[in-house]
Amino acid sequence: MTILTRRALLGGLVAGAGGLVSGCDALGQDETFRSILFKGADWHQWTQRALTDRNALAREFRPEQMSPVFRTNGTRNPNTPTYNAQAATGFVDWRVQVDGLVARPQSFSIAQLLSMPQRAQITRHDCVEGWSAIGKWQGPRLATLLDAAGLSDRARYIVFHCADRYAGGRPYYESIDLVDAFHPQTILALGLNDQRLGVGHGAPVRLRVERQLGYKHAKYVERIEAVADLAPIHGGKGGLWEDIADYEWYAGI
Repeated sequence: MTILTRRALLGGLVAGAGGLVSGCDALGQDETFRSILFKGADWHQWTQRALTDRNALAREFRPEQMSPVFRTNGTRNPNTPTYNAQAATGFVDWRVQVDGLVARPQSFSIAQLLSMPQRAQITRHDCVEGWSAIGKWQGPRLATLLDAAGLSDRARYIVFHCADRYAGGRPYYESIDLVDAFHPQTILALGLNDQRLGVGHGAPVRLRVERQLGYKHAKYVERIEAVADLAPIHGGKGGLWEDIADYEWYAGI
């Protein structure tokens, strides 16, 4: 798969047709366009959304193309007393809360999530560390849960609060916008390769947002919050790695 980088795209735009920036004085003088153009994460998001259909699917693979080994990414085990107690019972009491800017806050058990229509997809996981693996993920679409809760018109982002901890106990979290939240391949995965998720892969439930890099695929999801603004949440940049390591919030591939 070819990843279209901001640098490659910008170079192509400037070289082609006399260059988008140099060849269009009106855009070159437009402050909104200039602010998007030179702000890294926004430029990445703007170009990808401009060049692809919002519902364009990430590539899906055949069963024989699945990787023989699917590595774990991020936390291998939250290993907190609360999480260990849940794991010991097979997560029968695990709940996924859906709240924030919604009309009907929800609390779903794993059994309820399993009873929903399931989507199965064989996709490639691309890790920011440089490795990839192809696996089969299965679970309900995130849109199903959000529709049940009834999003407010003020909601702009969906935040995933997780059971794992980093950097002296900081809670792991991630977020996506509504375009990715309602994408047909964005699911809450309960299974990998026709088996229930293991602890290393985010049991009992993890996000799969297939058009973004692996660090956006939050594991051990406990709460899903609809918000209007990311700034008040933890470090304010939309995710733990964004807060502590300056990862880009939009990690589209």
